[in-house]
Amino acid sequence: MLASVLIVALAAVGLAVVRPGPLAGWLGGEDSRTAAARSPEPPPPAVLAGADGSAPLPTPEGVRAALEPLVRAAALGDRVNVSVADVTTGQALYGSGQDAPTVPASVTKLATGVAVLAARGPAYRIPTRAVAGAAPGEVVLVGGGDPTLAVDKNGFYPGAARLDDLAAQVRKALGGTAPTTVTVDSSLFTGPVYGPGWDSDIPTGGFGAAITALMTDGARRDPVEARRTEEAMNHAAERVPQPDLTAGRQFAKLLGLSGAAAEVKRGTAPADSGASAAGSPAPGTELGKVESLPMVRLVDIMISDSDNVIAEAMARQVALAKGKPGSFAGGAAATDQVLGELGLPADEISLADGSGLSRTNRISPSLLTDLITLAGNGSHPDLAAIFGGLPVGGWSGTLDERYQASVTKAGAGVVRAKTGTLSGVNAIAGLVTTADGRLLTFAVLTDRTPDTLDETRQALDRITSALAGCGCR
Repeated sequence: MLASVLIVALAAVGLAVVRPGPLAGWLGGEDSRTAAARSPEPPPPAVLAGADGSAPLPTPEGVRAALEPLVRAAALGDRVNVSVADVTTGQALYGSGQDAPTVPASVTKLATGVAVLAARGPAYRIPTRAVAGAAPGEVVLVGGGDPTLAVDKNGFYPGAARLDDLAAQVRKALGGTAPTTVTVDSSLFTGPVYGPGWDSDIPTGGFGAAITALMTDGARRDPVEARRTEEAMNHAAERVPQPDLTAGRQFAKLLGLSGAAAEVKRGTAPADSGASAAGSPAPGTELGKVESLPMVRLVDIMISDSDNVIAEAMARQVALAKGKPGSFAGGAAATDQVLGELGLPADEISLADGSGLSRTNRISPSLLTDLITLAGNGSHPDLAAIFGGLPVGGWSGTLDERYQASVTKAGAGVVRAKTGTLSGVNAIAGLVTTADGRLLTFAVLTDRTPDTLDETRQALDRITSALAGCGCR
């Protein structure tokens, strides 16, 4: 459906590109009569051509003939595990090590996205609250796990909830009582703030951060600079070491506190007793609340930008929805549980985190194609939201500069996939429309690749382009 909408929209734009009236002179010196007589410019090429539900199904023999020479490419290393299936029927079309647990890197985010959409629903929003503390004038900032929370309009994530809006609510709720101190309650998330199996440079390398229930801008130190350099830095940015305390200090300043009063401490919000107190809100009284973007949008950003911090926050939302601790272990266990409840083979996935930064994660290619099939066959409509953020080959996200070579150009515009990269690990999983219009799902996971990143990526792209360019019958 999304593909059809995009094609219609693009075609409509193409038909509308004319130079009427006085604009002709501004744009190229032609007079209005010449411009009016010209034919409309041709529409741009279609991106994500729509699948044909009646298209012929590839045969296993045809897919094998197309892929096996490519799977043996030296740039993929000596451990290449592959699964290809038809989305409409779920029929397996090709497998090589398809059930083997493999390091998935960021392809893990597909499992995290499906799990959180199933557990929370696409419309769920994460709250950040402020409540009255035990002491007069004390304000407790309670983190709900929103990694995109901004300080003000200059935040990193467009449309995010903002602390300045929350501060305005608090000042109104306090009335004549002046705020005196800020306490931060980030107790919703527990356990280590860095994931098991993360490389030693992750905490300082700009792609990960300390995962706390309260943070602003994905823990980026300077969101404005991070936004300016996002493409050049491949989404990496300097992160603060204690995101919850940093957010608390920012909030204190928004409340007008300065000097020693602007220093914050960690604590726990008092329970709301429901009692009232003369002149000031009773301890635990909610003073304000802001809410994140809806879950479907957070999943979009997580997948399109391969945002590791959002991914870890999403895994914890799965844990909380299932009554488990908001920790790395809780998120991993809850994700396994939700996938099992969806009928997927949970014994073929073993996670330590939700982002794929951990080298101890294992997922089989066949579980990924089963997962994508489940999200795409219409049986679970809420899960289809997983596809909104998937990069398009040669067009967007982590695939925008791929599928440019002559041997891979067949995949441009018709491959939509999540990539994964760690040193020695390269993966891709997603959807492809064949030359006959049949929608397939694929997963190619390699975790013993040589140090030839460009060649390895092109070898992966040749596999998916072969599916795009053939009927495979």
